[in-house]
Amino acid sequence: MGGDRTKDSSEGPKAKGIASLTVHIPSAFRKGTGSSVSTQGLSKPRWSTPEFKFYYLVALFAIPAMAWIPISLSQTTHRNYVFYAPRLSEGWIYGRMIDNSDAQYRSFRDNLPLLTQVMLGYLPLKYLARRFLKTSSEHSLYLMPVNMALSIIMVIALHGSSALKIGLILTLNFIIAKTCRESFLGPVLTWVFNGLVMFMNEIHSGYSFGAISPALAGLDSFGGAYPRWHVIFNITMLRLISFNMDYYWSCKNTDSSDVDVNLPSEKQRVTVPHPDTLYSAMNYIAYILYPPLYIAGPIITFNDFMWQHRRNTVISTRFKVMYLVRFAVCFLTMEYILHFMYMVAIKDTKAWGGDSPAQIAMIGFWNLIIVWLKLLIPWRFFRAWALLDGIDPPENMVRCMANNYSAFGFWRSWHRSYNLWIIRYIYIPLGGSKNVILNTLLIFSFVALWHDLTFRLLAWGWLISLFVIPELAATYLLPKSKYGKYPWYRHACAIGGVFNILMMIGANLVGFVVGTDGVAFFFGELFGTWDGIKFMVICTFCLFVGVQLMFEYREEELRQGIVRRC
Repeated sequence: MGGDRTKDSSEGPKAKGIASLTVHIPSAFRKGTGSSVSTQGLSKPRWSTPEFKFYYLVALFAIPAMAWIPISLSQTTHRNYVFYAPRLSEGWIYGRMIDNSDAQYRSFRDNLPLLTQVMLGYLPLKYLARRFLKTSSEHSLYLMPVNMALSIIMVIALHGSSALKIGLILTLNFIIAKTCRESFLGPVLTWVFNGLVMFMNEIHSGYSFGAISPALAGLDSFGGAYPRWHVIFNITMLRLISFNMDYYWSCKNTDSSDVDVNLPSEKQRVTVPHPDTLYSAMNYIAYILYPPLYIAGPIITFNDFMWQHRRNTVISTRFKVMYLVRFAVCFLTMEYILHFMYMVAIKDTKAWGGDSPAQIAMIGFWNLIIVWLKLLIPWRFFRAWALLDGIDPPENMVRCMANNYSAFGFWRSWHRSYNLWIIRYIYIPLGGSKNVILNTLLIFSFVALWHDLTFRLLAWGWLISLFVIPELAATYLLPKSKYGKYPWYRHACAIGGVFNILMMIGANLVGFVVGTDGVAFFFGELFGTWDGIKFMVICTFCLFVGVQLMFEYREEELRQGIVRRC
């Protein structure tokens, strides 16, 4: 491995001022940018203008009101408290009860001490392996046998005898890749096989050994710490497809002659293939079952995973510490929300009888905030674990849920690693921007079914596909290159952003919160009553102000050479 070099993934330009609030993404900085970035074509900062001082005044009243409404609904003196109180648990903040009723987040929160212990046991083992098995300071391929061994041990501890089922699926998928190589049958069989596995897992709930053969029924008694292996297998499926597709493109001799393979960039690590020998069974297992990312991601491609072992990615201690601080702040924020805003319990019990349109709107809004945080927090935990292990997977959540006005931008920043996976393995192979609407429909249908085989998620996928059409039309009819110089353009875009936000809120309430019936009730209260209409007028104005602040925040990033595209 002579001539190999290392690269600090946290090096390079950093965001300054208010722009530093957003999580650091190295690839967001364009070459030649930073303090010397050209401001040609960018507006002067508006933060101190009378217009924005007025926006601050609006925010000064609107944001506290948005927080106070759910807090007031969560008081023991509220008339609806008795309906949702049985779903609350003993808390630890100021004697308050906690709304720990969301099953998905409760599973992570209650097991966080155990996960932390596993992480603290795993990292010293890897440290010892680096210390005593190290053969080079420039690569860590010598760790692959250790990675594989720890991965197998973890899967057996997690899933018990079901590790045999996972092993069989991994074996069949590997045989498809190695047998088909560059044949077009490789991608076809890979997708068909993994699609069938996903559907069969759902139908048969992971298959019991007793159902396969009575002679094997005894194996079902060894379920491991988490017997429901099929629930998290969808994440594993993405890695199975990644390995097979990366190997398929590698066998097709993808031209990489213009790439500096001694120091590949973040994007090049994904696309530049490896020698055939690195697509081995050992590396395959170590990648598919990599402990820090096995349960929930973020998703990293096989090529990227191997490049980070071939060319060590040095991650600074400061970056790791600050990332852990971000995780802690997010976790404590969620704790305070769950202690003071019982929105999930209210939603699940439909305890909104007699509530005003503003209160009903905030129930929906804060449920979406909780959905965002309940996904963000586990992803940040597992990414932090990987960072401490020397692997830098993509950041999953770039923006706050409430800091989005574009359907496309929202998707790029929400579950970002999944979006990058979709682009590489579905969007580009299907033709990319040549068939935007058709691709969007197919992709969001796949995304919905991948999450859950229910009509509610499928309806969410179709709504998202439908709601991107107005944004595409507006972008085509009013391009910034032609109209961006006019003063009215920014305000017209803000109006469009308001409608985008309302549509995205509706779609995500359908998919992840209350379903189609619940959204029909919400919208009936907000648009079918005089009080609801008055509230929506005020709400629309506040959203307009919010979109203007989002625009300026992104302009500030552009002035610093940061292009996030979300």
